[in-house]
Amino acid sequence: MTVELPDILIREARRDDLQALVALFAADALGGHGDTTDAGAFSDYARAFAVIEASPEQTLYVAERGGEVVGTFQTMLTTSLTGRGSSAMIIEAVQTRADMRGQGIGALMIEFAIAEAKGRGARLLQLTSNAVRKDAHRFYERLGFKPSHLGFKMVLK
Repeated sequence: MTVELPDILIREARRDDLQALVALFAADALGGHGDTTDAGAFSDYARAFAVIEASPEQTLYVAERGGEVVGTFQTMLTTSLTGRGSSAMIIEAVQTRADMRGQGIGALMIEFAIAEAKGRGARLLQLTSNAVRKDAHRFYERLGFKPSHLGFKMVLK
């Protein structure tokens, strides 16, 4: 699925987007994920991209302006027995290039994800956001998301 909005194109990520995507994540000082543009780590990203690309339930998207990647997000559709066997779409790794923030790109990406979730019959659309990202929390709330759960993580490696 591809949507073109004024000068922004939202489309599925391609392998040739990988370096731009890695640079986006590596530039994120708040994320704390240990992302790096070090060439020695590129094979890790390529391996993860292959897993996402092969999954029918996961899609990695980019927002493109003038041929450049200016944002990204990933969706995952999960089905559980709760909610009478309904599906939920999870949005992950939402990122807009720092010099492009405040221009509506993030909102377009989320609107795209909402349409994708509805189109795939999801009952729920959910995401998590790092607790330190107060601006992001306000952004998601403006778009209609409600804080409803407390999340927990366990780092395994």
